[in-house]
Amino acid sequence: WPDITCTTKKREDYLEWPEYFMAVAFLSAQRSKDPSSQVGACIVNQENKIVGIGYNGMPNGCDDDQLPWARSADDRLDTKYPYVCHAELNAIMNKNSADVKGCTMYVALFPCNECAKLIIQAGIKVVVYLSDKYHDTPEMTASRRLLNMAGVQFQQFKPKRTEITIDFNSINRPTALDSPTK
Repeated sequence: WPDITCTTKKREDYLEWPEYFMAVAFLSAQRSKDPSSQVGACIVNQENKIVGIGYNGMPNGCDDDQLPWARSADDRLDTKYPYVCHAELNAIMNKNSADVKGCTMYVALFPCNECAKLIIQAGIKVVVYLSDKYHDTPEMTASRRLLNMAGVQFQQFKPKRTEITIDFNSINRPTALDSPTK
């Protein structure tokens, strides 16, 4: 290469892979119609390629205007819980590869016991979660037992930044490269 002095350097504030994948999980959560919990999941292979994305919602073909979204009711059938598909299930079902064996799943909430079973059966090897706010519930205790028994690693995501802003107008702003040459 010729000896060229370059004053332009690469950006230092770019998203690192874990931040990027967790942000994709959070962005996909914005598709959820659930009024109380919007959860997203992003499955990534060993080459840092996204192979599945999902969010919590009602099953395909089921009218989400006909099903309940309540968290509590006198009759459990009048709550969302018997009906809603979790983000982890949807991410696995939405996979765009032959399988997700050996992959990592990024998810907003620590997976429940039902999702842990799916994660194990799908062959996912690592779960990276942001929140474990339901840690002491029986479902989460069962989930940790199952994941540990199956050798699925899980780790809490520690963000380097508290928010990521997507500004659709930023692409139209002039940059130094857009200035006319003299």
